[in-house]
Amino acid sequence: MRRVALCGVVLLTLAGCVGTGPGPEMPSRLPNGPASLPPMKTFPAMRPEAPRRSNTAIAQDFLDLAFQMESGRPLPAMTRFETPVAVRVTGPAPASLGPDLARLLARLRTEAGIDIRRVDADRPAQITIEVLPRARLQRLVPQAACFVAPRVSSWDEYRRARRSGTVDWTTLPRREKVAIFLPGDVSPQEVRDCLHEELAQALGPLNDLYRLPDSVFNDDNFHTVLTGFDMLILRTYYAPELRNGMTRDQAAQVLPGVLARLNPRGQGLGGPSFTPPTSRDWIEAMETALGPGTSASSRRAAAERAVTIARARGWGDSRLAFSLFALGRLSLARDGDSALAAFLEAGQIYAAQPDTRVQGAHVTMHLAAFALSAGQADTALAMINAGLGDAMRGQNAALLATMLMLKAEALEALDRPAEARAVRTDALGWARYGFGPDREVRARLAEIAALSPGGPT
Repeated sequence: MRRVALCGVVLLTLAGCVGTGPGPEMPSRLPNGPASLPPMKTFPAMRPEAPRRSNTAIAQDFLDLAFQMESGRPLPAMTRFETPVAVRVTGPAPASLGPDLARLLARLRTEAGIDIRRVDADRPAQITIEVLPRARLQRLVPQAACFVAPRVSSWDEYRRARRSGTVDWTTLPRREKVAIFLPGDVSPQEVRDCLHEELAQALGPLNDLYRLPDSVFNDDNFHTVLTGFDMLILRTYYAPELRNGMTRDQAAQVLPGVLARLNPRGQGLGGPSFTPPTSRDWIEAMETALGPGTSASSRRAAAERAVTIARARGWGDSRLAFSLFALGRLSLARDGDSALAAFLEAGQIYAAQPDTRVQGAHVTMHLAAFALSAGQADTALAMINAGLGDAMRGQNAALLATMLMLKAEALEALDRPAEARAVRTDALGWARYGFGPDREVRARLAEIAALSPGGPT
């Protein structure tokens, strides 16, 4: 399940960090009509990076992902589809879904070795992707941006069965049919993100692990498309040495050989350093901090609690950094100094790890916003230029668009208007994918313009 989360995409009013908001009018440089916005940009095919961890560590990750639910409930046996797998789409799918799904299925075939194809909506399929309005989805599951359920093929079937054992993953002997439910009235990026996470869970692991810095199987939502690590996990999941009904101990016996064959690079890496398990109290604190239906003060207190827990446990990894990042985001509108301190510490932790460059780009965006609002346009420009490549590699259009908008404002402040116009046009193309409707694009552009000391007030 992909959660509705504060920190997964750049959606907070950035002007909050300087205590101002966009004025009642758009900046004069903003095009007047929707028709004047540039075409939507999409990402080219990119080769994902191979995981940097040893096969010993990846085997442990696989077992923890494959034999436990997000809730902590153990799964008695491994389940997967017997290939080939057919995928169909029902409901009012947005125009972006078809191309994004085609690219994802192609990656699953080539990178994960899974025999998977899309079929027409009226054909039988192992996986049904049903598109419905977000409000309708969240009336039943308020915390979910999208989710997957077993043994059903439609929303109506799920509604009838949702309180029964029919949709209990722990009772499956094998996977025969599942349904993915995702909203169609959100930005193209949100639809794509749901496709990646939910299709990966429909095919493979049902768990998320906060300790994984390079994976979609992580509730921090920093990674929005399947990574090289994720594809290795899925390729392992469908290796011939593994089968439906295997217990955790049985899988553990064959995994070393499977990973040696699929990931020989991991054989030459050193053994993993011990990563302590993520405690339930920290998870609950983060869920409160990120979840809906809670006051801003309660969410901020929960983020502070998560930071305290992470420090007390001696975690110096991405979990502490994520706690600090969430605290920074939740402190923006109330305490800019505390937010800045939290971002700076989170950035130091992310910068020290090779697998957290995407996370570091999110931090960079916020630090650049602080620099721009303080009149330090040259510093903001240098920060953004250093982080743009990581945002592009992470294929996060919302983040990329926001960083480019910040860059344009910095260039304006440095009296480089021609460059600023070109960068802003580029930003708007990415924003149409990352934020969706033109009104959202224009609102974001106005928020960024309000950060600059010379911007609208």
